[in-house]
Amino acid sequence: MDRLLTVEEVAKLLGTWETSKERFPRRLIAERRIAFVKVGRHVRIKESVLADFIESNTVRAVSRPRRLRVVA
Repeated sequence: MDRLLTVEEVAKLLGTWETSKERFPRRLIAERRIAFVKVGRHVRIKESVLADFIESNTVRAVSRPRRLRVVA
């Protein structure tokens, strides 16, 4: 069973804690961009859901062939 993370813990793991506190994870929840669990009045996010969110929003580097410069 996955560990349920608080909004504060999610903000810290995403690295948004210092700048906007819990605003970013709460916006993800409000916009239904991330799955969450309601426990009474509290909102929790499963660790696996957060990992999937990070993976699906990771932009991969593009490898381009290097162009050789002509030296005169």
